[in-house]
Amino acid sequence: MHSAPSVTYPVGRSRWAGRLALALWLAGAGAAALWLLQPGAAGWRQALALAAVLAAGAAALQAWRTAPQGELHWDGRQWLWSRRGGPQQPGLVTVHLDLQRCLLLRLQILDGRVRWLWLEPSFQPGRWNDLRRAVYSRASRQAPADLRDRQAAARP
Repeated sequence: MHSAPSVTYPVGRSRWAGRLALALWLAGAGAAALWLLQPGAAGWRQALALAAVLAAGAAALQAWRTAPQGELHWDGRQWLWSRRGGPQQPGLVTVHLDLQRCLLLRLQILDGRVRWLWLEPSFQPGRWNDLRRAVYSRASRQAPADLRDRQAAARP
């Protein structure tokens, strides 16, 4: 069995994830608006629902704007993450959602931080299949030794 080729893939704001968040927010806003339009429905509960919908929209927009940006690199043995202009940090990548044209990855960096990365082919179309091969390679599911040791020590 051959290992996946090394690949460096850019990470940025995913349009797909932004559209999904917008669609979910619009569905929630629509439901709140319909509830608000019911005869005799105006009250503190509806005001609270409206405030919650507005807060959720603001939180989703802020999360999309501050989405991690950098590069994810697979060298054939381990995953490395680097913010733009920053040092490379080893980590463990796991796939949480695969829609063929969009991947949601969980990156656990050696220092314990977790990043959620939405990746799509438009970031670098020529390397998309290489990235997909790397995230599903048997070796990519092996945590670096330091990360395995930390995870074992953290278990009760």
